[in-house]
Amino acid sequence: MTLFLSPSSDLAVQKAAEELREWGQSRQGLGVALVYGPVSAEDRLYHSKCPVEQRSVTALAEALEEIGARWKVLNPCEPDFIMELVEYDVALSNLHGPYGEDGRLQGLLDYLRVPYCGNGVGASAVAADKILCKRVMLALGVSTPRWHVWSGGPVTWNGRPVMVKPPFGGSSVGMSLVRDPADLPGALADAVGDEDSAVLVEEYVTGTPMTVGLLELPGGSVVIFPPLATEATEADFYDADTKLDVHSRGTVTVRAADLAPAVLDEITGNARTLWDGLGLRGAARIDFILTEDSEPYVLEVNSTPGMSRDSNFVVGASMVGLTHTDVVLAMLHEALARPPYDVPLPTPAFSSTTRAREAAVSP
Repeated sequence: MTLFLSPSSDLAVQKAAEELREWGQSRQGLGVALVYGPVSAEDRLYHSKCPVEQRSVTALAEALEEIGARWKVLNPCEPDFIMELVEYDVALSNLHGPYGEDGRLQGLLDYLRVPYCGNGVGASAVAADKILCKRVMLALGVSTPRWHVWSGGPVTWNGRPVMVKPPFGGSSVGMSLVRDPADLPGALADAVGDEDSAVLVEEYVTGTPMTVGLLELPGGSVVIFPPLATEATEADFYDADTKLDVHSRGTVTVRAADLAPAVLDEITGNARTLWDGLGLRGAARIDFILTEDSEPYVLEVNSTPGMSRDSNFVVGASMVGLTHTDVVLAMLHEALARPPYDVPLPTPAFSSTTRAREAAVSP
């Protein structure tokens, strides 16, 4: 059973932070492959719109510099990606969406036997698939807004507003809030995109968006950060443009949620259930909506939380006394303390013909 630490576990978290810092001092020169590139639609959005100083990869690079690591940003879109990857001690991925957050990169790293930070193949795949994750939530008894899957054909409308969501990807890319039935076909088409996949149609629940971060500490204990309330002041919902806040307009407020003890217990209880039920490890962030009647519903699970200096995950960590660098150290420690994926696989051999083919198909 996982040992979960509450936000009030000050001494345990402080002791873990001290252990992490001592461990970091003994790992000077650790080779870290910082995996980042415009692979998914979500990552391309950040790559094209988000200022460099606001990106997670920038904050992660600064933390690795502070730790004294030997690091390099490796772009999966480059033909030499795999050959460079195997030269490092551990991989720290900053990819989101398909190919980075959905288990495929994790499977590659397992095959190459490169230790990596964060969640494994199974948990990543389930969390990334909004429809599959909904089904797991139901099986685990976790409250989530009512929903159905649209796979083409006639469009039904029950008279209530809905959120239309692509099954994969984050940062609200491709999502639409639909209040008028006339807008539903267009929203479904936007969500399908070029993938021709099923679409999640979720009942729109009004309330305060909340997010809860979880971080694995040395020894396997997991600290649950205090729930944060996030409110968008100039948008109907917490959409992609609001999350990016490229022009730093401050249209989103983030604050510690003021919750009744029973509500806090329910939210943290759901977080614990999803951590164990999905087999999460390393780090995760779980998003909720809290209704005006103080009913919390889980919206989704993020297996690769954003790691910019001002991200919700990092803000939550600071509330239990952990710095951004502490969080990075915890992720690296978990990756290197985990028993290696060790089965009789051949050591990959790279040839000039392989390199040429990869270069030809890379975007």
